[in-house]
Amino acid sequence: VYPDYEPVPFQTFEECFAAIENGSADLGMIPVENSTAGRVADIHYLLPDSSVYIIGEYFLPVHHQLLGLPGATLADLRTVHSHPQALAQCRVALRELGLPAVAGADTAGCAREVAEAGDPTRGAIASELAAEAYGLQILKADLKDEEHNTTRFMILSSKELRAAAGIGPIVSTFVFKVSNLPAALYKALGGFATNGVNMTKLESYMVGGQFIATQFLADIEG
Repeated sequence: VYPDYEPVPFQTFEECFAAIENGSADLGMIPVENSTAGRVADIHYLLPDSSVYIIGEYFLPVHHQLLGLPGATLADLRTVHSHPQALAQCRVALRELGLPAVAGADTAGCAREVAEAGDPTRGAIASELAAEAYGLQILKADLKDEEHNTTRFMILSSKELRAAAGIGPIVSTFVFKVSNLPAALYKALGGFATNGVNMTKLESYMVGGQFIATQFLADIEG
């Protein structure tokens, strides 16, 4: 997305937010949802307490590869290791192969662990680049449950770089709370309907450890 920038990795989404806020990183990219597995990151928890701004989005088609040691075969595998999101995006495919899933920290890290372990019964779901980096072979290419498998990323900045009017389609993301009363959400959303504003996303979630939905994350067109 930004080919002239230097990519900087972080262990957690919280570290990414902190790096943008303290100025050690100019921009951040956080995966927020996947077309197959749904919600990815806890951005709805991080965003309200952060000073960063969403300045754009990017939709990345995801191409997973089932990797194994050189010389290993699909029949050799007994477990498949990867990030929980990657495993969720390939849940049906793994079930059809009869392979138990084992969650790890990230896709490339699981590929490295498989390479270092030297165990032909262990496989990993990761990228083609990870296979090249760690000397693994692709045992099954383009592993996925759905052809449309795509992840949506939000681009974050410490600067409020609002999109200029008229440059193209614009999405606004916001968080809001309602009282735990009948029709509170209905009344809150009524203004969008009466003004012809299309809402493309609405998620509810708990706050304060109570099993009531009082906070919402929404996307609207415009």
